[in-house]
Amino acid sequence: MLQQILRGPSGLGTAGLYLPLLQAPTGPSDPSASAEPAEQAAGRPVPGLYHHPIPEPDAHRVEEVSRRIKAWAVEEVELFPPDWEDQFDGFSLGRYMVACHPDAPTVEHLMIATRLMAAENALDDCYCEDHGGSPVGLGGRLLLAHTALDPLHTTAEYQPDWAESLHADAPRRAYRSAMQYFVQQAGHSQADRYRHDMARLHLGYLAEAAWAETDYVPEVWEYLAMRQFNNFRPCPTITDTVGGYELPADLHALPAMQRVIALAGNATTIVNDLYSYTKELASPGRHLNLPVVIAEREDCSVRDAYLKAVEVHNDLMHAFEAAAADLAAEVPHPVVLRFLRGVAAWVDGNHYWHQTNTYRYSLPDFW
Repeated sequence: MLQQILRGPSGLGTAGLYLPLLQAPTGPSDPSASAEPAEQAAGRPVPGLYHHPIPEPDAHRVEEVSRRIKAWAVEEVELFPPDWEDQFDGFSLGRYMVACHPDAPTVEHLMIATRLMAAENALDDCYCEDHGGSPVGLGGRLLLAHTALDPLHTTAEYQPDWAESLHADAPRRAYRSAMQYFVQQAGHSQADRYRHDMARLHLGYLAEAAWAETDYVPEVWEYLAMRQFNNFRPCPTITDTVGGYELPADLHALPAMQRVIALAGNATTIVNDLYSYTKELASPGRHLNLPVVIAEREDCSVRDAYLKAVEVHNDLMHAFEAAAADLAAEVPHPVVLRFLRGVAAWVDGNHYWHQTNTYRYSLPDFW
């Protein structure tokens, strides 16, 4: 079984982690030498970015997930006002989640991840970013929203006030509803794992907000530390729930597994920094991303900073694959191997979505 997981001396290749039925491409990530899916996909990958092309997501699943998430957002949680509808549609949540979870047994399993992703992005937009977000008072807003994931246990006198507060704004309504659906499918340790990772995410939001309030540009290593918390980790860490199985808590808690998950989250988040670079530059104010921080702290041109950020991403990806290969060799438990495949599939699907989402992203003219 180990030979089915390992790709060769370069470590655990993401494509090599796929379930066999997916027939994922195994070629190099250089677009000029890659398999057909990279050429068929919309958008252009960041030149020099180490990634693995994937087959186009199943169109029928994409259509159904897109239909269901729109109905949930509009009818169940009133996630956005009518004038934000084009932005919601342009996010392409259905295509995103189908690409990231190719082993989901049913559309309803895919919806677990899709609702959570929609809720997380609504909170980011409304609390932190350009749809009313502000660093001022963010901690209080995040804490109250977090209680929609990690319920408040209080006295009978104050319980109704808290319960009513969960309907007060779109992020809390979405968090509450998405979490209710999630715990119907997740085991207790899976749900607690997700709550922990969302607390990590919120801590990262707070660090970035603190720097914004004090107009502080962090050192590069400090920025990367923040990005280990303010990142995609809550998404790949639920890959087993979405896949319809459970990675036992003791195996999830292994330091080696924690390293794999952290590196996957770190690499995928730098993908976001790179693809959203021009979008953030066009927004009001200064947005911290890895190229901006490198340019400021290492006194180099924006082009050189961007290209170095690509190198940082590639180093993180190679470290992720090597760490996963080591873990697969040390603990060749079938559930561990399946979970590693799921995390790797999420990493690849995340890149696919960023590359192909030309509604949101365009690349800088650095080549």
